[in-house]
Amino acid sequence: MSASFRRFEILLPCTHNDGRQVPDEQIASVILELEAQFGAVSSETQVVHGLWRYEGQLYRDQLIRVVVDAPDNSESMTFMTDFKAVLMERFEQLDIWMTTFLVDVL
Repeated sequence: MSASFRRFEILLPCTHNDGRQVPDEQIASVILELEAQFGAVSSETQVVHGLWRYEGQLYRDQLIRVVVDAPDNSESMTFMTDFKAVLMERFEQLDIWMTTFLVDVL
């Protein structure tokens, strides 16, 4: 029996936009919050390196990928949309890259 879920991938920054290090506890807190909300969460220990430009300034990111497979419903989408705003404030970011797509679990 298969089920459809929506996968959310979040790239959490290891540093603030001004270069200050994000405490490990802050990242751990996000992972625990997502597990409490959805019952499961995954994260990668390798660092994802990113470059992006905003208003002429180049930003270099070190990121951790966090993955949540949630029910494909409006409640999951609303939670994650609201959570993105919380993360932007908490991590002092201009943006938090979050993507979503449908997955079929076998």
